[in-house]
Formats: sequence, structure tokens, C-alpha cells
Amino acid sequence: MNLTDPNDYLFTPSIPSLAIADSNQRYPVRRIYCVGRNYAEHAREMGHDPDREPPFFFTKHPDSLLPDGSVFPYPPGTESVHHEIEMVVAIGRGGADIPPEQALEHVYGYAVGLDMTRRDLQAEAKKMGRPWAVAKGFDHAAPCSALVPATKVGHPSEGRIWLEINGELRQEGDLASLIWSVPEVIAYLSRLFVLEPGDLIMTGTPAGVGAVQRGDRLSGGVEGIGTLEVTVG
Repeated sequence: MNLTDPNDYLFTPSIPSLAIADSNQRYPVRRIYCVGRNYAEHAREMGHDPDREPPFFFTKHPDSLLPDGSVFPYPPGTESVHHEIEMVVAIGRGGADIPPEQALEHVYGYAVGLDMTRRDLQAEAKKMGRPWAVAKGFDHAAPCSALVPATKVGHPSEGRIWLEINGELRQEGDLASLIWSVPEVIAYLSRLFVLEPGDLIMTGTPAGVGAVQRGDRLSGGVEGIGTLEVTVG
């Protein structure tokens, strides 16, 4: 190989994707947006007042997705990795400045996800006023189940969301307790970015977040959508 030839460095990257339930097709993923502190009790456990805060967003890399049933490798550079179980929304039709009353027309389907977080690095970033990228966007930081099309499950606005570790319940809430509903989140986000098919939105986590240890088995779900299971490696 001629190291001076730039063509030697050209390659075709793979496109991250999610399985679609009961189908041989896959959903190519373009971006992953995450809503911060979107359940009141979780906002309070993180030291914030949920009644005064508009929605805010951060992102994860599409290639941080990890399929259901996988081993989640304990990431380097941290001593405190936390679990955050979430409902995931998949965009099927793009747009900007989407009115809330039309937002659900842009949804392709739903999944169950985990927003894995290097909490110690996040706390340090907050203290120093720095971005959260290394705390949220690391390798394998977004375990996610197969997508279930909205044509099969509708648009859940209530229902249990939970996470167990080694059979012990750690997180539990209800979609009805979202501070900002799915239509409101889509509408707000579409005023900041042009949404496109392939965009995922992780809608926030209920109270009970905590650290995981190597060997832990994480099992969670969203009523009416499905379940997700990973083992910490």
C-alpha cells in the first residue's frame, strides 16, 4: 500500500440500523437525539425543578447502538456507569417546525432503549461547564430493542416503563408522567433541527437511575412496545 496515496484511506462506512420487529427489513439510523430530565421524579433526583425547565437535548452517535440481547462492554475512563431506561421514538417522515397536533404523523414506530451514562464524567463536565459528549456518546452507549411500527402499536401515551437488574426492580414509571409528551418533544425539536427519516428520539427516563456492575443483567421494557435485555461485560 502506498501511504502517500489518499485513495488508500477511502472506505465505505456501514450505516447503523435497527431491526424491525417481525420483519426482515431494518431501519437505517441517521441521528440519535435524547431528551434530558423529562420525568418529574428523575429531574428531582438529579437536583432540578421540573416545573421551570423547557426541554433540552443532547445527542449520541448512531454507531453507539447496541442490539437487544448483547453484552454491554463496561466503558473505559469511568468508575460509575448508570442505567436510564427510555421509550424510543423513530421518525418516519421528516420536517421542520412541525405543529404538535401533526407530530405523530411523522412517527414510524417505537422501541425500548437504554441511555447508558458515565455519570462521574457527566458530573465533572457539569461542574466545569463543559459538554456531556464523553459521558453520553461513548461506544455502545445506546442499547436498543427492535422497532415496532406505529401501525401495530399505535402511539402510546401511557403505560408502564421499568428496569430490573438481576431480577430486582430499579426503575419504574408511566409514560403518562412525561413532562413533555412525544408530540411536544417532536414539535420542539423540529424547531431546532430539520428532522429526517432515520432519526431516533430517546424520550427520557423515570426515577431510580443508578450504577451498574460487571456481570449485571439488565432487563426492562415499555408496556405495549416490548422489552430489552443486556448484560454488562
